[in-house]
Amino acid sequence: MTTVLLVRHGLTATTGHVLTGWTPGIPLDDRGQAQAAALAARLASLPLDAIVSSPLERCQQTAAAIAATRDGQQVITEDRVGECHYGDWTGQPLKKLAREQLWRVVQAHPSAVTFPGPDGESMPDMQHRAVSAVRDWNARLGKDATYLICSHGDVIKAIVADSLGLHLDQCQRIQADPCSLTVIRYTPLRPFLVRMNDRGGGVDDLMPRADGHVRHAAQSEPAQSDAAIGGGSGGAEAGEPPNGRPEMDMDMVNGASSIPAGAAATSGQPPADTQG
Repeated sequence: MTTVLLVRHGLTATTGHVLTGWTPGIPLDDRGQAQAAALAARLASLPLDAIVSSPLERCQQTAAAIAATRDGQQVITEDRVGECHYGDWTGQPLKKLAREQLWRVVQAHPSAVTFPGPDGESMPDMQHRAVSAVRDWNARLGKDATYLICSHGDVIKAIVADSLGLHLDQCQRIQADPCSLTVIRYTPLRPFLVRMNDRGGGVDDLMPRADGHVRHAAQSEPAQSDAAIGGGSGGAEAGEPPNGRPEMDMDMVNGASSIPAGAAATSGQPPADTQG
């Protein structure tokens, strides 16, 4: 099984206020740097076969903080996991964009969205390039690899939707907070979403075993692609400590506060927004 750690970059001064997109020169702020350092410390004991990053500065800085704990391991730039190209929306305040007709389409029917302007990208094209990058890196690094990709909220949501077999229109049900950790294991039959939007869990269940394979719920070797029946043990094998519970933080930092009053869904769930 190839294990992919998807990390969203840490906070910037514009996160939740402006749709930064591919705007250059947007670094992590003090909060984002602290988030990246904390995540790097949390992952320090976990061997990584590669650290792959979007070319944008906020991701490069987050990935560099993780690499800095690894005795000179280099960050590999991968354009295909870069932010969605938002075209004419790039650099616009989220409060302004939330009044655009296209905003509601992004929320309800993202598979139909192509962002305006000559540089605008469609969300299906963004998903295709990002998922292709993951699959290519899986093949390149091999079935026993564990590696990390530092990317962006919308990109991570699109990859997670693909791993779950969801239509892209369902990606707005997924959340990817700044410096959160999402983990997917790819087997010959199907991917398994191991964690999503984790902001505080341990890494014991992600550690390789002595035989070189990744720890997982007790299964015979030929059945790695099989789902656990009856719920499984969650990787809590004899003598293995239970995985830490991720923090539950309902503070919205992804632009949700920018939606006009009355525009949020009434289901009690925070509305989905384009991610920075």
